[in-house]
Amino acid sequence: MATRSRVWRKLLGLKDVVVEEVDFDEAGQALRVAVRPLRRGRRRCSRCGRRCAGYDRGGGRRRWRGLDMGTVRVWLEAEAVRVRCPEHGVVVAEVPWARAGARHTKAFEDQCAWLAVRTSRTAVCELMRVGWRAVGAMVERVGAEARAGRDPLAGLRRIGIDEFSYRRGQRYLTVVVDHDTGRLVWLAPGRDRAAVAGFFEALGPERARRLRLVSADAAEWIAPVVRAYAPQATVCLDPFHVVQWATRAVDAVRRELWRRLRRSGHRAEARDLQRARWVLWKAPERLAEAERERLAGLARTNRPLYRAYLLKEALRSVFQAPTPEAGLARLERWLAWASRSRLAPFVALARTVRRHRARIEATLRHRLTNARIEACNTQLRLLHRIAFGFRNVEAFISLAFLKLGGFCPPLPGRETLPTKTA
Repeated sequence: MATRSRVWRKLLGLKDVVVEEVDFDEAGQALRVAVRPLRRGRRRCSRCGRRCAGYDRGGGRRRWRGLDMGTVRVWLEAEAVRVRCPEHGVVVAEVPWARAGARHTKAFEDQCAWLAVRTSRTAVCELMRVGWRAVGAMVERVGAEARAGRDPLAGLRRIGIDEFSYRRGQRYLTVVVDHDTGRLVWLAPGRDRAAVAGFFEALGPERARRLRLVSADAAEWIAPVVRAYAPQATVCLDPFHVVQWATRAVDAVRRELWRRLRRSGHRAEARDLQRARWVLWKAPERLAEAERERLAGLARTNRPLYRAYLLKEALRSVFQAPTPEAGLARLERWLAWASRSRLAPFVALARTVRRHRARIEATLRHRLTNARIEACNTQLRLLHRIAFGFRNVEAFISLAFLKLGGFCPPLPGRETLPTKTA
């Protein structure tokens, strides 16, 4: 009997469990396994794990769905006794094969979470024979357990802060990424000062004082909160957003010239300006031959617009300088040129750059950008697209931490197997 129980434990991936009985349900085409915890694992609170006094035998026997054996479903059955915890009151006793409040075994939930990170909703539901709402609840439980075992906010020195739009109607999440590890460390609803303050409150004053660099865009809901909670940290302005300002300024110049040509009846020239939009947005090294010819034509026929293009590229070259000193010198020359360019959008942009100059200079000195966090946002968009069935934002946050925070569990039974290297 002991040998048979040990074999069934190995087949079902169970630990600290006694297998009492196994039978096959012909009608339901399922394997029913009666189990009970070992003596040392009985009468423990399912929330804190403390050994407690017994309360009653609960509502009788309870079933948990286990991983299928081939094409046959597996159900574990056991007494759902209740205990009286000094801290949490009367609760169902802990069982070693399932998490608190779950109707599936830990191995089943781990496999569902692993699949949800890597494949589509339909594939998870078809393969595991379970509903998508149940998968969302499993992802939340697996993610909560993983984050309880490891603090993602430990050891932060350089971080990036940005927002991610997860639903229409201005629904945003605040995203924080560790630049040193590339991992997601914070994801919470909101795109305002309260959302950033929530991160720093979770971080705590002691760890906030250890922050050295913070990369972000020019959003006014980020920098003031960073100064309030971590005044010693240097805020770096992301170069992509600075160059984006210049791109918008070029487009503002193009639109104004287009309007003038339309009003004066030069419709052919106006159409040429409209078609030149994408050429003006591109970097010179990415232009095709036909686009280079069109840009050369603009240089001959529309000097103001071509000057706007050169101003945009000059600002981009500031962040491509080989040394911080060279970048600072280029920035100084660009500010002087933009201020006297007689192009209203670039004169206004020069004022904006001067207002954020300290953060731009910090970017040039420390070479810190939001590239990592933008890559994280790309992964979040892909994950959101795959898991579009999640209506609960907390389930999506848990899924994001599993994929991008390093919390995804291994497949059941693969924990000790050697991994292949390329």
